[in-house]
Amino acid sequence: MEIVSHLELDHVRGGVSGWVVVGIAAVVVFLAGVLEGITSPNPCQK
Repeated sequence: MEIVSHLELDHVRGGVSGWVVVGIAAVVVFLAGVLEGITSPNPCQK
């Protein structure tokens, strides 16, 4: 096992970006809306 300093830890890249999480959540919400629209379509209210 190698011990690294705090300066070296600042340069380590990895993990998931916050934008990736937001993008995945947006796709899930969109697909849930599409599925709901297909399974229980409601006419527009005037």
